[in-house]
Amino acid sequence: MNQTIAEKIISAHCDRKVKQGDIVIADVDFAIAQDGTAPLAIDVFRKMGQKKVFSMEKIAFFVDHSAPPPGKDISTLHKLMRDFVREQGIYFYDVGSGICHVVTTEEGHVRPGYLVVGADSHTCTYGALNSFATGVGSTDLAAVMASGKIWLRVPESIKIILSGKIPPGVYSKDIILYSMGKVGSWGAVYKSIEFEGEVIKSLSVESRFTIANMAVEMGAKTGLMQVDEKTRKWLKDKVKGEINPIFPDSGASYTKILKYDISHITPQIACPHSVDNTHPIENVEGTPVQQAFIGTCTNGRLEDLKIAASILKGRKVNPELRLIIAPASRKVYLDALREGIISQLIEAGATVVSPGCACCVGTHSGIPADGENVISTANRNFKGRMGNPDAFIYLASPATVAASSIEGKITDPRRYI
Repeated sequence: MNQTIAEKIISAHCDRKVKQGDIVIADVDFAIAQDGTAPLAIDVFRKMGQKKVFSMEKIAFFVDHSAPPPGKDISTLHKLMRDFVREQGIYFYDVGSGICHVVTTEEGHVRPGYLVVGADSHTCTYGALNSFATGVGSTDLAAVMASGKIWLRVPESIKIILSGKIPPGVYSKDIILYSMGKVGSWGAVYKSIEFEGEVIKSLSVESRFTIANMAVEMGAKTGLMQVDEKTRKWLKDKVKGEINPIFPDSGASYTKILKYDISHITPQIACPHSVDNTHPIENVEGTPVQQAFIGTCTNGRLEDLKIAASILKGRKVNPELRLIIAPASRKVYLDALREGIISQLIEAGATVVSPGCACCVGTHSGIPADGENVISTANRNFKGRMGNPDAFIYLASPATVAASSIEGKITDPRRYI
């Protein structure tokens, strides 16, 4: 039986050859939870009568969604996490460390062929590193913390082949938004998506994370990519030992093979209130915006901040708009400081907040007012996502957000590149 990447990885974690549709119990290589999900996982873990996690080396907790805490109730939950971490000896990344999905990869907790689960839906980000990574609920995570195992149904696979030369002003965010518009937010429910093609090969690993991150917005279980020399180079200083990449077999079974030529696409915008409500920027250019946000596990990496700074350098943020920047991790923040990127952004009029999820999660910094339009590099724009159901969120690349910050309205970044 010829297998997809997902089938191969899951087979290796349950010691038998599996196929799509099989129900399995598989060993987990790494598990994570963040401050919005870890407290419930701890509570369930206790109610299960468990005393010790299955491995101190394979679990990490992160304080990133409400960091620093905006109120005493959340501070109490953070203390609960710290007490549990101290008791169990697991990895812990506190306020200011950054977003779980960025830090997990920076710290070398994920490698090709791994099976990773996280109590956060965007755990699928790690698929860019050839890992079967998927989000689970807090209750499932509690069971993983106790047993080191997860039950799941082996997903069917979809292959998305991205071809063509990337046009000027178009970035990985535009590519995944364009794909979102084609596939739809329900087009890949519980599927494993394998992204491949010359476009993927041309992208940096940071840009690949953006695409894998948004696989879940199509309903997918995970979004996988193959290992190449760029992947190996990115992993070189982060993981020890040999890299064992997983490739699909020739003749593996896919429910769909979708091919998109992105040679002629323009910058893309996801309009309220759905991620698949995508349009070429020409359709929405000129829409006034009152807040702009660059950050998140989708587009808060060093590459993203560089793109924004290259557009904003020597220019000013429109006085009718506020621009908020959230570096995705402490490392990103420090690197951006060393390279002068942060000073360029601040001199342009941006406000830089603590590394973490910031505006995206809608629990603290950057909640928009009623009726305001926000242009954001985040991955979701449904009603209330940023903390106000009466605001309107447009999703775009860091370049488009930066250009829009200058003009105070949705702006084609190609004018500034």
